Amino acid sequence: MLQWKTPNYDFMQWRRLGLWLSSAINVAAIVSLFTIGLNFSIEFTGGTVVELAYKEPAKLEEIRQTLSKSDFHGGVVQNFGSPENVLLRLPPSEAATGAEAASKDIGLRLNKLLPEAEVRRVEFVGPQVGEELAEDGLIASLIAMVGILIYVMLRFTFKFAVGAIVATVHDVLVIMGFFSLSQLEFDLTALAAVLAIMGYSLNDTIVIFDRIRENFRSMRVAEPVKVMNTSLNQTLSRTINTHVVTMLTVLSLYFLGGALIHSFATAFIIGIVVGTYSSIYVASASVLALGATRQDLLPIQKEGADVDGRP
Repeated sequence: MLQWKTPNYDFMQWRRLGLWLSSAINVAAIVSLFTIGLNFSIEFTGGTVVELAYKEPAKLEEIRQTLSKSDFHGGVVQNFGSPENVLLRLPPSEAATGAEAASKDIGLRLNKLLPEAEVRRVEFVGPQVGEELAEDGLIASLIAMVGILIYVMLRFTFKFAVGAIVATVHDVLVIMGFFSLSQLEFDLTALAAVLAIMGYSLNDTIVIFDRIRENFRSMRVAEPVKVMNTSLNQTLSRTINTHVVTMLTVLSLYFLGGALIHSFATAFIIGIVVGTYSSIYVASASVLALGATRQDLLPIQKEGADVDGRP
């Protein structure tokens, strides 16, 4: 029976370079977010939701091309309930003022633009709803961060909790920075991917931290750098297998899932790559930089325990 040998890569020799590189990327992401900003979808900016009905299965790609060439400047096109029903989410229109007037105007324009479709419903979504969604997304992210900090601090120590939070913030900033620089549309599916990556990356970090704790207790005379490298090498095969399988799934969503899930898949692909890197060169390197030692992970011995155990 074949047995895979544990590799012996010196990951931590590049830890300082990794931390500097990560810091530079995060600073660039923050600058981009404040100067360029995100290309928010209509879920955040407001817009119009339109329900169309066709007599035959609708050709979504043709509808997208027609809308992109019109004064609607594109929008989200998806099936709604059946292949004959289509839901459009259009960006805000300046052709009419007021929700009722805007709805009537958009309905008339779509009748001329898509004569084969029957406009069944036109609903105006104000920007206030988008602002609430953005605020809720930010609050959800902050709550997740606090939960991660408390969980890791209870399971390990404060130094490990800081490393996990730094890695999680790093992953989120890289994804958001990519969307800002590329100006890809940032919609609710992208936000869902960001929140999912926070948990996905944390899971990999926790696995590595568990092995680090075990090795800190078993390798009593080893230096912290040696313990870190040993732990990372022991979990390397698990990390690679997990990320490869997940990447194959997400790539399937990217190429076969359609335009509706494109933002989710893009954010998740970036998150997998960045999460793998951050587990090693952000989370583990941060713990090492904070001076974690074997004593930090030893069980706390109660005062007087030796006295109670005497005959």
